[in-house]
Amino acid sequence: MKFSSKVEKCQLSPIRKFYPYAVEAQKRGKTIYHLNIGQPDVETPKAFFDAVREFSSPVMAYTASPGLPALIEAIQGYYDKLGMHFDTDDILITTGGSEALAIAMQCILDDGDEILIPEPFYPNYSTMAYTCGAKIHPVPTKPEEGYWYADRARIEAEINDHTRAILLTNPGNPTGTVLTDEEMRMLVDVAKEHDLFLIGDEAYREFVYGGEGLRSFGEFPDAAENVVIIDTCSKRFSACGARVGCLISRNRELMNHAMKYAQARLCVATLDQTACAHLYSVGPEYFAAVREEYKRRRDTVVRKLQEIPGVVCECPKGAFYLMAALPVDDADKFQMWLLREFDDHGDTVMFAPGEPFYATPGKGRNEIRIAYVIEQKKLERALDLLRLGIEAYNKR
Repeated sequence: MKFSSKVEKCQLSPIRKFYPYAVEAQKRGKTIYHLNIGQPDVETPKAFFDAVREFSSPVMAYTASPGLPALIEAIQGYYDKLGMHFDTDDILITTGGSEALAIAMQCILDDGDEILIPEPFYPNYSTMAYTCGAKIHPVPTKPEEGYWYADRARIEAEINDHTRAILLTNPGNPTGTVLTDEEMRMLVDVAKEHDLFLIGDEAYREFVYGGEGLRSFGEFPDAAENVVIIDTCSKRFSACGARVGCLISRNRELMNHAMKYAQARLCVATLDQTACAHLYSVGPEYFAAVREEYKRRRDTVVRKLQEIPGVVCECPKGAFYLMAALPVDDADKFQMWLLREFDDHGDTVMFAPGEPFYATPGKGRNEIRIAYVIEQKKLERALDLLRLGIEAYNKR
């Protein structure tokens, strides 16, 4: 039987593809320290579960395709506090930030189009682009430069007749890079001058560690036709399983097209939307405490990595990820070896191999992404296992 050429271009997620091997390792009695997936262990605010318990309705009915009005209003209030106002029609509730990204790309990209993304990038972007018949055109970066990319000449050198949009994750996944105000302004200007969409994936906005204010590409009203914002409850409130996000844009034509997809999938889960609306009632003290906890974890990971000979790693400024280049030949093979052949007192470690985070063939082969979303003691043990694993792997 014949399958779509688009789906055949897609790959399995590098973050999840080792799951079967991890299950086998656990059956053999190994304890695995997980650095491979961005699932925080920070508690979800109590307001979410209170709303679920208090929910009462004789029928679990559809809600409106654009989203639950109470949730849209809560999101409007959140942005108003950041100095950005969005009308009700500027906000479309989605099944997580992932659906928001998929819908945005489906509205913008066509067969043969390109979307400009700094690499390394979140690998699911590739799947989303391929299913639109498009592909990612990477903006190259280097581990030695902290994966910095926000240079006008560097960006414009990659724009061509097939470019339709620029997609930026800020703060960055997987690199932890954070754009300055001046860099954001430059990127907005480039998008305007080249008549491109600028998609800001801002899932990690709350997690910046240098005392910066919370920033968004929505702050630039002069680029209302260009800017598309991807947002989500998943990371902000440690509510990944709720699967509630949103697509935001002042571009009326784009949002009208997006509604076609929203209506085709009917609506986002009613109960999850109801509970997520209550999440926006938490105060700044919640975010301050979570931010400080992630900063401690970041500092621990960077310190431990810098103790390993041959590792190249810059201190990330935001999100809860970092990329590191290891002194191994192939991070994918190294990860498989760690699960199948290595342990220290019954313990081993998982990360996300770096090559699938790149569009340029061959790049990232010895790099890994680490998610520092587990508690301090576990992080220390995980990084010790990584050091011991590298030593044993290279002595084979």
